[in-house]
Amino acid sequence: MLRGVAHSAKDIFTLLLARSQYCNPGLNFSLLWTEVTNRSILPHSHYTTDKRSREENKEIIKSLYRLSVDIKKIRRLKEWVLFQDVAYVKEVANILQEMGADETTIASILERWPEAILRSPAEINSQRALWQLVCQNEKQLIKLIEQFPESFFTTEYHENQKANILFFQELGLKNNIITRFLTSAPSIFYNPVEKNKDTIKTLQRNYLSLGGSDANMKIWIMKLLSQNPFILLNTATAVQENLEFLQKNDFTNHEVLQLLSKLKGFIFQLTPTTMQKSMLFSKNVFKCSDQDLKQLVLKCPALLYYSVAILEERFEGLLKEGISIEQIKETPVVLELTTQIVQYRIKKLSALGYNIKSGTLETLNGTKKDFEVSYGTLLATADPTAVTPPATAETPPLTIPTPIEGTDVTAVLVISKLFPPIQATPPIVAPTAPFVTLEVRWEFLLIFVRLIHYCLKEKFTYAVYLFWQSVNVTFKSKIHVV
Repeated sequence: MLRGVAHSAKDIFTLLLARSQYCNPGLNFSLLWTEVTNRSILPHSHYTTDKRSREENKEIIKSLYRLSVDIKKIRRLKEWVLFQDVAYVKEVANILQEMGADETTIASILERWPEAILRSPAEINSQRALWQLVCQNEKQLIKLIEQFPESFFTTEYHENQKANILFFQELGLKNNIITRFLTSAPSIFYNPVEKNKDTIKTLQRNYLSLGGSDANMKIWIMKLLSQNPFILLNTATAVQENLEFLQKNDFTNHEVLQLLSKLKGFIFQLTPTTMQKSMLFSKNVFKCSDQDLKQLVLKCPALLYYSVAILEERFEGLLKEGISIEQIKETPVVLELTTQIVQYRIKKLSALGYNIKSGTLETLNGTKKDFEVSYGTLLATADPTAVTPPATAETPPLTIPTPIEGTDVTAVLVISKLFPPIQATPPIVAPTAPFVTLEVRWEFLLIFVRLIHYCLKEKFTYAVYLFWQSVNVTFKSKIHVV
């Protein structure tokens, strides 16, 4: 035990020492990302948002009210829309209705994205024709608009959107993938198509230079885009710099391709500086050589793309659970799990008698489904006397009392057999004994059926106790052992 405490203290000291080398840990976002983020305010930047000495447009209010739109919700979220001089409430509603939207759907769309009423009918019809290039039918289109109104009604980049859709189709991406891009990553369509083409060409060129084949290049590119379309927000120069950083750190061409596949393109959202800090932090914690660190990164790419702050939190969480640095080094993939997930899984394993401090960390790894499979295997092989599953408030233990032979018990006992224990006044109490056979009169059965119907309808459980007391007095109905 003392030896374990000593090792734990040593590991924590190592972690604190590694932390001290960084004054400003964390991920530094590129200027490009700042530019893209700022674009989110462009859709309404040419409308006035000054509400001083102005009144709401009463015509807009009336039109929205006729459509059963929640005006209070709009006032709370985007009140500035109601102060505009020009709006197209009826026209927008008519177009949506033509596409198959009912009154409830139209109201939902306008509540979630009130700026839609500021788009002219011509702009909306242009977007409608554009999205129909990748949607199966208007039923699918109206469903997407209801879920992602902002993506559809952002019309400022219509020409760029159209050019990029055609480019992605030429590239070989399926329409359902392009549709997913339009809704979940609309900002990649705001770029000029030439920029996206330049980024794709850079990826293709580097894939071939790293040893990839022409036959697999198209599949590799499409898979990379499907997994992370946001790589198109990076410049071709940033992509090139990150790949060169890996090569300078002695990763072979094959290993770089391996990392790109594991990281699903997220590596391009980092910078050489942040990757260098994360690797140096991990090296100091593990006290390993550059070659050993490279192998650890290949096993667990999280050491490369997580910031120092996140890695520090993950290490501390594992050490507090009594896990040693050596254990983490043997199974570094455990760092991909959040501290909360690790604590939850350790608690479940401990209930089976599994000692995580002396065992392998492999049982903690994987997705939720993977862990449940491992947990089930351990549960099947565990000693039943050692298993102590934690009690939960959702599933309280059910204890059913049974009568002792030769004892008269009122019919309240029958109710306690059919319903879980409840807190009642007075409480239901009965002695326990082996299983017995009960004998009652037919009048009792009739009343019993009516009682169950009443309880299910009124959900009034305390009436059960009072009613059965009256049954005992009126019919003198008791339960006898046969």
